[in-house]
Amino acid sequence: MAFREAHVGLNPRAMEIDSGEKRLNELGYKQELRREMSLFKTFAITFSTMALFIGTPLYGSSLLYAGPASMIWGYVVVTFFTWFVGFAMAEICSSFPTTGSLYFWAAHLAGPRWGPFASWCCAWLETIGVVSGIGASAYSGAQGLQIIILLSTGTNKGGGYLATRSVFLSMYIILTLIWAVLNSFALQVIAFLNMISVWWQVIGGFVIIVALPMIASPTQSASYVFTHFETSPETTGIHSKPYAVIMSVLLSQFCLCGYDTAAHLTEETKGADRTGPMAILCSIGIISAFGWAYILALTFSIQDPAYLYDPNNETAGALVPAQIIYDAFYGRYHSGTGAVIFLCIIWGTYFFAGLSVTASAARVVYALSRDGGVPFSKVWRKIHPKQKVPINAVWLCTAISIIIGLPILKSNVVYTAVISIGTIGWVGSYAVPIFARLVMDEKDFKPGPFYLGRASKPICLIAFLYISYTCSVFLLPTLYPLQWDTFNYAPIAIAVSLTLIMLWWVLDARKWFNGPVRNIEFQNGAI
Repeated sequence: MAFREAHVGLNPRAMEIDSGEKRLNELGYKQELRREMSLFKTFAITFSTMALFIGTPLYGSSLLYAGPASMIWGYVVVTFFTWFVGFAMAEICSSFPTTGSLYFWAAHLAGPRWGPFASWCCAWLETIGVVSGIGASAYSGAQGLQIIILLSTGTNKGGGYLATRSVFLSMYIILTLIWAVLNSFALQVIAFLNMISVWWQVIGGFVIIVALPMIASPTQSASYVFTHFETSPETTGIHSKPYAVIMSVLLSQFCLCGYDTAAHLTEETKGADRTGPMAILCSIGIISAFGWAYILALTFSIQDPAYLYDPNNETAGALVPAQIIYDAFYGRYHSGTGAVIFLCIIWGTYFFAGLSVTASAARVVYALSRDGGVPFSKVWRKIHPKQKVPINAVWLCTAISIIIGLPILKSNVVYTAVISIGTIGWVGSYAVPIFARLVMDEKDFKPGPFYLGRASKPICLIAFLYISYTCSVFLLPTLYPLQWDTFNYAPIAIAVSLTLIMLWWVLDARKWFNGPVRNIEFQNGAI
């Protein structure tokens, strides 16, 4: 696997324009978005979408299912297989540096016969995934604020304020609206904020990872962290040990996705056929390393495992990592102020993640609308004349994410359901172009600067099988016995959505949807 040298033709204009724009023109699209993003800025937004602390709300349930060993080593296994997906996507991104990314890739890799159907499935899976991703970030942000306010006003034991469901929903909605407003400005504003996000996460993450175990006294032993296995059937209702292990790894599978954001920004990135793949792989590498270190820091710092889930503890048992951090600070300093500061650092990553996911979701909807694949496409594909951003698509994604969050008023497993829907849609959309790349004739593939060569087929096969497994486990019930207030409604939501999408295809869309629509033509090799 290596970066191949790009071959530039003799056309003087082709030699003048950016290599990413040149490839975009060859694929049939004219440059409409402002191309001014550097590798670091693209990496910053991708890194922020993945977010170092984004899986914090899932830590408690992952620990409860099968103990620390399963969660810790599960993260390593998930990271290993994530690299296969990342390499497969990086190769395709280098060949097709377009904002439509995944569904554009699917259309071209599947060929003229299956291309439209593959593109349709991929586009809608991805749309479901990224829009749900906004909801997951908003839920994490609202929960983080809920706990920060609780600890700042006296803790659950000291009469602190614990936000009600309606207040929680209000915080959820306010966050989505703030992200929409910020995404209505030029992408450079988002890029600047996400450059701050990178340093926020790297510096803040380093401080928490290093300081938390030093503050905690005593810390758990290495044998507890790396070898202790314990299920909790009395709480989870899950008696099968393999099932419990599968559930404990959901944290890692959710955290290590979102790296396709770099692909969505390729039409706004300089030299995107090179910088896109590099941003994808850099994000996976850094997030996987920091994420594992963060989980280790939390686990080593546990004071009393049973107390973490007590509804009468300082955080009302609502957020296990918050209780771990609070116990560490209170045990040493008899004050929870440090815990509030650490939680503010973690909350900042939720905010930046939501900002980035909103940017990514809007560009997915814009790209699909540009090709007529969304109802009222003419509305959603409009670009703001000054800011050059798909502003209508931004607000459409925001409105849908708010609707997704409304069950907060009644259900106790909204977060689990939202991340399940998001992961199945988001990661599931990766499978379509990767499978198409796997089965296509190699001579029909035009590689970009990043090319895997003979390793491509085996890597794509492993990546596809891993994605299929990931989507399957997120459909499973997470608690037993099944009840209305603990029911994971993700399978129903996914089934209804896909049924409607497939019916639309069979009854109507197959007659007119041809996948990505060229909006530029070549004449005698010139643009």
